[in-house]
This record gives sequence, C-alpha cells and structure tokens, in this order.
Amino acid sequence: MGRPNQKSRTRKDLLQAAARLMRQGHRPSLEDIAEEALVSRATAYRYFPNVEALLTEASLDIAFPDAEGLFDDLPADDPVARLFRVDAALDDMILANEPSLRLMLAHTVTRGLRAEDDADLPVRQNRRTPLIEAALKPARQQFKPAALDALIKILALIIGTESRVVFKDVLQTDEREAQRVKRWAIRALVEAAQKPRAKAP
Repeated sequence: MGRPNQKSRTRKDLLQAAARLMRQGHRPSLEDIAEEALVSRATAYRYFPNVEALLTEASLDIAFPDAEGLFDDLPADDPVARLFRVDAALDDMILANEPSLRLMLAHTVTRGLRAEDDADLPVRQNRRTPLIEAALKPARQQFKPAALDALIKILALIIGTESRVVFKDVLQTDEREAQRVKRWAIRALVEAAQKPRAKAP
C-alpha cells in the first residue's frame, strides 16, 4: 500500500500547489507548479498530460465542498439527512462547474489509455469518499463494518459527476427527477445496510 499511497499524495501535492498559485492570481506553468510542489518537471508530466488538465482539476479542488461545518445543523445519528446534504452540496458544485468537470472526465478517459508503464498512477483524486465517510462517521455504529464499507462504495457511484452525466445525457432526466431518484436510492441503501436494530420502526 505504501507506493500507491505515496503516488496519491504526490498527485494531491501537485493539485494543492496549483491551487495555491492560482489563489495568488497566477496562471502557472507546469514547471511553476512542479517547483511549488517540490517535485521534478518530469514527475509532474507523469501525473498530468499538460498544464490545462492540471489547472482544470485544481480549480475543481478549490470549488469542492468541505465537510467542516457542512453538517452542523443536522442530527449526528441521521445518516440519510447527512448524505442528502452531501448530495446537495456536490450537486451545487457540479452545476457551477459542469464544463470543467466534463473536461476533467475527458482527461481521465484519455489518461486511462496511456502506456502500461503509467498504469499504476492514480488518474483521479477521490474527493467524494471522504465527504461520504464524514457524513456517516457519527452513525457508524448503526452498521456492521463490511456493510458500512460496501455502503460507502456504492454511494460513491450515486453521488457525484458521473451520476449527473448518466441522468442528463443517458436518461435525459431533469434535475428535479434526478434528485428524487438519487434520494430514494440513498435512503434505500442506508436502510439496507443498517443493522436490524438501527432501522426505524
């Protein structure tokens, strides 16, 4: 696990370095970002094909909702309400950044076709899972560990950009109907994963 974790950290370091420079009002080059991240230019090019791909994703890093304060007005023991909040926060971010998110998806698909010697490099940052985990953390005693792990993974399929693309492009569903279906699925999945005694009567 050491090397995959290290590679994920390197990728994240590059994104954070780009975000810092962008917040200072710069449009940095890939070389500038590599220097800020304390990695070589060659390393930066291994993770991102060009500076546009890196800056696009860094801008999304800046826009991504933070768990801190997101659940302050919600009961700690209500995982459904907390997951609805995550879904709504991500929906707002997606609506505000849809062109950039689609461009990032295109870069991801292209990156997945690159040479096998780069196959072990992470192609995406996993931003949604920490948010889902933060939503479920106070109520984790309601789930068996294996069920909680499976729940977090399946929720990552329902909450996020790919889900929006499916609803909009494939199903041609409006936002209101997409939200209704996602919330039905979130509630059903939580209830299926909960220990019997944790379910509402």
